[in-house]
Amino acid sequence: MSTAPLLKGFEVELFTGRSSGENVGVSSEVIRDLPGFVTEPDRRNLEYITAPLAAYDQLEDALLTPRRELRTWLSARDLTLLPGSTLSLGNPECFERSNPNNPYHQLIEDTYGTSVVTASVHINLGLEDLELLFAAVRLVRCEAALLLALSASSPFLAGKTTGRHSQRWHQFPLTPKEVPLFLDHQHYINWVEEQLTSSAMHNERHLWTSVRPNGPDRPYNLNRLELRICDLVTDPAELIAITALLELRVQLLMLHPEQFDPLRSSKLSAGELQRLADSNDQKAASDSLNATLNHWSDGALISCRDWIRELIQSVEALAESQKVEERLSPLEGLLENGNQAMRWLESYAKGQTISALLAAGTLAMENEEVAALNKSAALG
Repeated sequence: MSTAPLLKGFEVELFTGRSSGENVGVSSEVIRDLPGFVTEPDRRNLEYITAPLAAYDQLEDALLTPRRELRTWLSARDLTLLPGSTLSLGNPECFERSNPNNPYHQLIEDTYGTSVVTASVHINLGLEDLELLFAAVRLVRCEAALLLALSASSPFLAGKTTGRHSQRWHQFPLTPKEVPLFLDHQHYINWVEEQLTSSAMHNERHLWTSVRPNGPDRPYNLNRLELRICDLVTDPAELIAITALLELRVQLLMLHPEQFDPLRSSKLSAGELQRLADSNDQKAASDSLNATLNHWSDGALISCRDWIRELIQSVEALAESQKVEERLSPLEGLLENGNQAMRWLESYAKGQTISALLAAGTLAMENEEVAALNKSAALG
């Protein structure tokens, strides 16, 4: 049982600020000085995109090299990179435009305000077979809540706890509000064209959902799946583990579509699956690994941790055949010790301040970058 590894790439959004955790926006200056970075509508965060790679051995360097370059630029200005996916100590009442002359940014600010000012990581998998791509989008949409639960890192906003593990996904405006489970490529094309005609979407990129098909000319020319639901995961080993689980599930679908395509194997209708997935996403945003979800196979209740363990067990043989089983090992630590949000909340309950937690997270990010550089140097 095996299949070829898929191309994998990341879109990484990061907040910048002081080591004490306060947000400071400098994205306009960064893109002026550093190639490879792009702005978001609000200047307090920015993004970089990694090249598509198949080998897991190359992913860590692809993730951390831009971080090191950006950190060097920031450190000269007494600034740093901040962990977390929301304005943990920032002002959510004020939009800080990165480009005041950009009309699309004006539309975003007027329509959504700072609900879109978040940091995350989007995981892209290369899939050029369109029938397979849409089956994968269906499977991943029905399991996206599990990946959010593993990645949740936004329990704070404006210096307070929010009562949620992923405030980011709770506040981010899903657009359009109702997104169907796409039956095939033509269904997707027809639906996107309808949304553009009605102005429910302002352009072909204005589809903000947990997972979407992507490519050089949406909705017509597609070549990848984009998972958008994950909070920012700063630990590269944890992010690669989540990516490996995602890829292996898609590879199982490639090998056994009749078993892993929800449209073919679930007892629920496409509409019921859509509603189940959206409901699970919100439950995971609230309680992440502690959530009780509804399984897409039949709608039955299942604990989030049990379902993730079920997924890990399902891909173990495939992972061994590809010699990537060690990439999954950080998942057990996440299940046992909690995701970033849960670990932060536990420390916060014991008296640590949000500022202290962010400062420790910032230092951990820097140590990861240094460790990876030293490892590369040791390998020659």
